[in-house]
Amino acid sequence: MRKAAGFDTGRVTVQLSDMSDNESAAGDWRRVTGGRIPGSPEAHAFTLAGPYPSLIPVLIAVPHAGRTYPGSLLERMRNPGFAALRLEDRYVDLLAAGVAAATGATLLVAHAPRAMIDLNRAPDDIDWEMFHGGVPPDVGSYTPGRRARSGLGLIPRRLPGLGELWKRRHDEQDLAARIGDIHAPYHATLAEALAQLRQRWGAALLLDLHSMPPLTLRGGQAPPEFVLGDRFGTTCHGSLVGSAFTYFAEMRRGTAHNRPYAGGYVLERHAAPEAGLHALQLEIDRSSYLDSRLTEPGRGFAAMELLLAGLVRRLAGEMAALGRLQAPPGWAEAAE
Repeated sequence: MRKAAGFDTGRVTVQLSDMSDNESAAGDWRRVTGGRIPGSPEAHAFTLAGPYPSLIPVLIAVPHAGRTYPGSLLERMRNPGFAALRLEDRYVDLLAAGVAAATGATLLVAHAPRAMIDLNRAPDDIDWEMFHGGVPPDVGSYTPGRRARSGLGLIPRRLPGLGELWKRRHDEQDLAARIGDIHAPYHATLAEALAQLRQRWGAALLLDLHSMPPLTLRGGQAPPEFVLGDRFGTTCHGSLVGSAFTYFAEMRRGTAHNRPYAGGYVLERHAAPEAGLHALQLEIDRSSYLDSRLTEPGRGFAAMELLLAGLVRRLAGEMAALGRLQAPPGWAEAAE
């Protein structure tokens, strides 16, 4: 077995170390830390971890649960405690960590908070009215995208019922630092990790994990506890969606498809089903695993971990089968 060895690749540091008792029995445990959080220079923007080589062709990503808030960011927010809590996918990273440990999935968790930069938005999805200088000359004609107009662009601007999030306008230099130190290395690491899974298994699945406020009752029916998003059938093989719906039905859990959440930039950027890269977004009702205030883990937390672990195992089997169909000649020998 290889002893601890590290190497630095720009803003990403990779660490291979001997496994502990609860880690992979198949080999080493890989931990990648990357990016930097402006205002907290010692804090990494994200961590990638999992068995190396991988045990299953699934990567769980958590882009919205970061809780590393620099003091300079909190000082600029109008209602930092309330706004930060509303923006976070509260403790989804803890759920995902338990699921990854139980299944052997690769796990990518962002530590940078969504209030600082939204990793599920395109780097040009910017509301330039938030900045001192307005629209930069090199941007040209500018029309804010739908998400930026709603107040939830690359840097969130406002929330329903709360209004404007910031006391003053931002500087363009802050934006450049957040993109360069957080957004760009996060997505580069995600793309590379998926490529490695595909190389080993013939195909790979990205499960982009989020949480949502409890949905409202409609048509006399109970609101769904989960929403599966695949950008209306474009980001993964239909068998994966079907398998997920079957699983939740077997568990007697209500699930919706693409409405009200179909998936965002993460799926748009990284999914390429024709090339063996499949992606699903999963939204989880926060009241299913948090307490009544939706602030701390609740009585349903452990049960949700078990439920999601079963889903990942089911999808991993589907992916392995797809990989065998999509893999090039000679892949089996190379993977072994």
